[in-house]
Amino acid sequence: MSTDRRELTIYLRRWCHLCEDLIAALEPVVAGHDVIVHHIDIDEHEEFEEAYGEHIPVLCAGGRELCRHRLDEGAVRAYLLESRA
Repeated sequence: MSTDRRELTIYLRRWCHLCEDLIAALEPVVAGHDVIVHHIDIDEHEEFEEAYGEHIPVLCAGGRELCRHRLDEGAVRAYLLESRA
């Protein structure tokens, strides 16, 4: 297994219930994997406002969007498998 930590980024807003739901659903999927999950509040980073606006949350692995609005568990699991190699 690679020793490099994998990183996911969630673009969100703190007041967003869909964002809270995605975070809660993601936690058990990545548990036990060496994954860092970054949370970026687009209200604090206006450079992401145009890209994401009201279309949040967005879960990305690097520059690749894995899902938007709701967790796509299959996409996250596929990323975890392919990035483990």
